[in-house]
Amino acid sequence: MAIRIDNWDVTKPAVTSDKGVVASQSAVAAEAGASILRSGGNAIDAAVATALALTVVEPWGSGIGGGGFAVVHLAKEERTVVLDYGMKSPQGLDPAWFEMQQGGSADDDLFGWPGVIEDRNVEGYRSMCVPGAVAGLGKALEAFGTKSWQEVIAPALELAETGVPLDWWTMVRIASEAARLRNYPMSREIFLPDGLPPVPADGTVGHLDVGPLKTTLKRLAEAGPRDFYEGELARQLAADIQSGGGWITTEDLAAYDAHIVEPLTRTRDGVTLNLTPGLTAGPTFADTLDRLAGKVDAETPEPARYAAFGEAMIAAYRQRLETMGHDGDTHGQASTSHFSVVDGDGNMVAFTNTLLSIFGSRVVLPGTGVLMNNGVMWFDPRPGKPNSLKGGVRPLTNMCPVIATKDGAPLFAAGASGGRKIYPAVFQLCLSMIDEGLSMEEALARPRINVEGQPPIEVDPRFDDAVKQALREIAEIKEKETVTFPVGYAFPSITGIENGRPTGAAHPRVPAAAAVPA
Repeated sequence: MAIRIDNWDVTKPAVTSDKGVVASQSAVAAEAGASILRSGGNAIDAAVATALALTVVEPWGSGIGGGGFAVVHLAKEERTVVLDYGMKSPQGLDPAWFEMQQGGSADDDLFGWPGVIEDRNVEGYRSMCVPGAVAGLGKALEAFGTKSWQEVIAPALELAETGVPLDWWTMVRIASEAARLRNYPMSREIFLPDGLPPVPADGTVGHLDVGPLKTTLKRLAEAGPRDFYEGELARQLAADIQSGGGWITTEDLAAYDAHIVEPLTRTRDGVTLNLTPGLTAGPTFADTLDRLAGKVDAETPEPARYAAFGEAMIAAYRQRLETMGHDGDTHGQASTSHFSVVDGDGNMVAFTNTLLSIFGSRVVLPGTGVLMNNGVMWFDPRPGKPNSLKGGVRPLTNMCPVIATKDGAPLFAAGASGGRKIYPAVFQLCLSMIDEGLSMEEALARPRINVEGQPPIEVDPRFDDAVKQALREIAEIKEKETVTFPVGYAFPSITGIENGRPTGAAHPRVPAAAAVPA
């Protein structure tokens, strides 16, 4: 007899507001962004404020020590662009240092690469890539925002003074990585008081002091985002990293910049899907859509629909893993934070920022308090592959923010967190809304399948037997619940224009997630 992990039905209704909505995995961060909308800011201003707030309130997912991609729709111009602020390996990275274990064992983190001795690519100072988040946020605000840097960072400064909210969800996230967090003094000091995961008391929300991050954010507010790469903060960061044996230098930081590029596009039923190009999951999304052309439409029965999805995803993932990597590519190109924003004018942002693994490298830098990424783990440790370890290049990533428009008008902004689970989730959400006309709330609530390369296909048990049987005819399947923890499927959020009004919805299975109206 099957044993259920979660025995409840959870809903999070969509919300609307004429001034806009922010949908995030953290209600606190979404409120920070919504407050910017209320004060007259646009969707880009709100997105930057939300991302900075997440540095404090969702440190296991993203922050200024990470990087990512965003898709931005500018309503007045009827234009959509991509912001690339992905991480980059340090020039001094030595692939030989990441010696693989004998016997071909796989790592126990996200991707199942051949195991590296001492998990050197998974945690620690040499697992770090050059972070792009601050450059990306600064570039977005400068190009498309209306507020000052000081205005949008203000909510994060206020939150940092209070600290990381300590509730049961924070406790679970910390406890899941306690064995690695305890290896680094500042990480241990902040997240493991008394050497143990902190426990909330009496049903109230406590807080964890973020230490020197408060000073770093204040410096960032005063000196601006480029100080993180060329100023006093850059010197402090490089000194911090090198004190632990890391490769990132002031030269690596100074050479980094974010880029605004054109989206990769596909059209389905008159809807334009604006995807991230290059070393992301955007091309794999497009490949899957191409493989389904003429095979699936609104009239396709559900069993045949999901069988076609599964078959196309397996083929597209095979193509992705065998051919995509830094060789021959340029800057066009888990645990993650995704949030979506829409404002009253129809500007939209789908924003995905990450540290890669939960708590990234697990290293909080002792001098600056910045929790750093473990972006080196994106690279294949085996030599001679398209995505093999190499200094000074971008890795192949899994992020897949997307914006849908029709005849230049905004429809929705979507994305998700969850490593290789991201693109299958976002793909199914988009086709649920485009093909079948589901609302944001309905699309988020329905069951999904998951493909991460080769079979088995993971299948939500809520699907009926006809769908499961149709999938079995394609490949081996494995039933897997949609549970809060450990994460079985990606966690998406969506905003956009629904019934003529700005609307947003958050995934019902993320405890802290919310769509917050302005």
